[in-house]
Amino acid sequence: MVNPMNAVNDNPWIAEEAEAADAAAAANTAAAAGEEAAKPGKIKIEREQIKLEKRLCREVGKAILDYNMIEEGDKIMVCMSGGKDSYTLLDILRKLQKRAPVKFDIVAVNLDQKQPGFPEHVLPEYFQSIGVDYHIENQDTYSVVKRVVPEGKTTCGLCSRLRRAILYKVADQLGCTKVALGHHRDDIVQTMMLNMFYGGRMKGMPPKLVSDDGKHVVIRPLCYVPEKDTTRWAQYLAQAQALTPPASTGPARGTALTAAEADRVQRHRDQLMAALRSQDRLALHCAKQQVLDAAFCPRRPEADLDPGGSVTGTADSPALRRALRDLAWRTAALLLPRRPEC
Repeated sequence: MVNPMNAVNDNPWIAEEAEAADAAAAANTAAAAGEEAAKPGKIKIEREQIKLEKRLCREVGKAILDYNMIEEGDKIMVCMSGGKDSYTLLDILRKLQKRAPVKFDIVAVNLDQKQPGFPEHVLPEYFQSIGVDYHIENQDTYSVVKRVVPEGKTTCGLCSRLRRAILYKVADQLGCTKVALGHHRDDIVQTMMLNMFYGGRMKGMPPKLVSDDGKHVVIRPLCYVPEKDTTRWAQYLAQAQALTPPASTGPARGTALTAAEADRVQRHRDQLMAALRSQDRLALHCAKQQVLDAAFCPRRPEADLDPGGSVTGTADSPALRRALRDLAWRTAALLLPRRPEC
């Protein structure tokens, strides 16, 4: 009988990933050996992140292999809603794309249904920052649903059918062979339970589905992944994205930072990252407050006395204020978990 643990190592989708992750873990441990006594929390957090990444890649790779989800030359359309599951799906597929035994392309697609309050700029900025091909489809399905469905009735049935038809049309236009959705294991189990107890039928969301006309194939690579893992990985991505400089060359409107100003912004970013790694709530609060003070309370000319007794220093430039405000906006939602999960 084959040991399931040994069978996982035979998966070509994750064999190289396991070796690379083990090498990275060994390198990080060796590099941080001198700091382990002073900062044990930092080492533990990095170790947990590496373990989580390995587990996600292993489960997604196993699902792809079990159901033959991705084949040579496929073009995968990753449907992005802006939630934690779709962010995790896109990131893990991009990681597997670099080490998979087959070559495939990825294009991220977001359907803007013109719902009130939906931030239209967030997803395009994120796609540009990570360098992935993307397409934004604008369809006002919200007004259609509100006009057709009576007040007080559920809108999920009509909304999902309109969304599915639009995504199939976009897949044809982009030449995509597979449509990847971000449903995880808990979604599949909950859907089956709802159909059992409320619909009276044994029906769920299959990991791989062929449309009625046979033209489209829908895959769910996260079908083995629990929701808690997608939540933790999305939180890690949010923290990393918040502390990553914008992809644009200048902070705003063609005005570049000087070396001293860029160094000041980087110091604030390093303080935030150090507070996150140390899991110190007070340090994180102080670092965030310093960024907010620097961003929204512009510094006046400093009264720094040089040895000759003259006053030196200049006020914050508009470019520096914009860069600090961008950092403050990106780090406003950073929170530490109450306790790290294993």
